[in-house]
Amino acid sequence: MLLQPDCILCLLKVSLMAIRELTPDERRVRELMSLVVNLPFMRRPEWTTMSPQLFEKVFLGVSSSFDDRDPFEVVKERQNRKGLELYPWLKGLVSRSNDPVFTAVNLAIIGNSLDVNWSGGSVEVEPIIESKLKRPVSSPGYEEFRGMLEQARRVVYLTDNAGEIVFDKLLIETMRQSADPEVVCVVKSVPVLNDATMSEARIVGLDQVATVVENGIDGPVPGTILARCSDDVRRLIEEADLIISKGGGNFDTLDEEVGLDDRLFFMLMCKCVPYCTYFSAKLYEPILSRPIRGERRRIGHNSVQRRDHASL
Repeated sequence: MLLQPDCILCLLKVSLMAIRELTPDERRVRELMSLVVNLPFMRRPEWTTMSPQLFEKVFLGVSSSFDDRDPFEVVKERQNRKGLELYPWLKGLVSRSNDPVFTAVNLAIIGNSLDVNWSGGSVEVEPIIESKLKRPVSSPGYEEFRGMLEQARRVVYLTDNAGEIVFDKLLIETMRQSADPEVVCVVKSVPVLNDATMSEARIVGLDQVATVVENGIDGPVPGTILARCSDDVRRLIEEADLIISKGGGNFDTLDEEVGLDDRLFFMLMCKCVPYCTYFSAKLYEPILSRPIRGERRRIGHNSVQRRDHASL
């Protein structure tokens, strides 16, 4: 998805949340937010680019002020710990379900929405999960996904956040019990916010249920820009029978790619108005959908043309 006016506000909000995770010093917070709002693209937005590409510039600017390659390591450890605490209970929900894959899919999408709730470390998430399970993904989207899963020999699973990857692990286990495809999970090579890297994947045992590889992108991009991925990852995606894209960052970048529509499914929570418009969905509705083209595609393409990602 190309940049929308809403994305500018979201970038500022996420930047402020990230900076407050890094320092309790309000003077320092003000200094770093001044740095963010004075970045050139904040004054003159490039509507032909994507928000994850802009956030890479924000994260580079902010993180360079701290002597730490992975400034959100403690946050990710906390999120993974909470996810692992929930894992036995989540697995029980799946095992008692009449359709374990359906329940695991919905839990994986719910996991995409819980990272903010975990930041304080004290929120009871079980009631939130139970409540969200009462609003599952649509049946047509799930049936199409299930049909492709049953035929898939290789699934490429593009992960999003720490903590959330515990939910992903449960879905992968459940998919393999149902259809037994080969599953390759892709994590970030370079730390960015609370996105999962190889370290977080190993901590939760994701490597015990799937092959885990780094995306090869040489910067803190909260998404998947294929032109910047390693040759191995591009080959895996090219050869995959089914591609699962978790979260908003992966959606924002992969929706701009061509040639994936027949194999790509987005799994995310509909967290903003542009997403609601794109998917014709309500706010905070769970999404399991292929890319949407044609007349229904109204976001960011009426007056702009796609640019080559490698040049941005």
